[in-house]
Amino acid sequence: MSGHNKWSKIRFKKAAQDQKRGKIFTKIIREITIAARMGGSDPNANSRLRLAIDKAFSNNMSKDTVKRAIQRGAGDSGGTLMEDILYEGYGPGGTAVLVKCLSDNRNRTVSDVRHAFTHAGGNLGTKGSVSYLFTEKGLITFPKGSNEDRITEIALESDAEDVIVNNDGTIEVTTTPENFSKTKALIEKNTLTPEYAEITMIPSNKVVLNKETSEKLLRMVDVLDELDDVQDIYTNADIPDDVLDEIEK
Repeated sequence: MSGHNKWSKIRFKKAAQDQKRGKIFTKIIREITIAARMGGSDPNANSRLRLAIDKAFSNNMSKDTVKRAIQRGAGDSGGTLMEDILYEGYGPGGTAVLVKCLSDNRNRTVSDVRHAFTHAGGNLGTKGSVSYLFTEKGLITFPKGSNEDRITEIALESDAEDVIVNNDGTIEVTTTPENFSKTKALIEKNTLTPEYAEITMIPSNKVVLNKETSEKLLRMVDVLDELDDVQDIYTNADIPDDVLDEIEK
């Protein structure tokens, strides 16, 4: 299994856990509100809002909740100034880590993010220190046993970049960020259900971790994920299946 697919599954599991606590809803509502405030309430003309809405629905957020978040953002001509910030650094085992934040207080956010890195034995880097190792792409994954021929046919029809069948039978469809929504919509129209679908940062190389280092990295991710300002976390860590299974016991 490729590293980014494994990591997306870890993030997917974390998302399910966060949803039970309501944490992920808070972050998605925040993203919808800011997207609507910055680019307007029409998702067809506001790609950031479209992606935030897709993420909301994939996490079973109700249409009424999404609608209220859009209205709140579109109706707020002033409000607190929020900015997108991307932090880069090195986690346990020399892993490259990107932390995407949405913040109204840069000093608070950088302090919290730096603490999470240093507490785990990593360090926060400068701009450009690790981002060159990642490429932004749409990633849509399917579990083992999915209809490979049908997925490939739809991917070609929607001008997706690539279809990859992993050794364990899982399937990945990659797209450009601009073409992600089109591909995802066509897949869903054909009643195929992805396991994971999001615009993400895919690493050009991976760092394989042992159990001890994997546990340190996952603890660091937990700390980062608890921060209200943190929206997404990306890494080039590759945690082997047997190590992940042992950690999850």
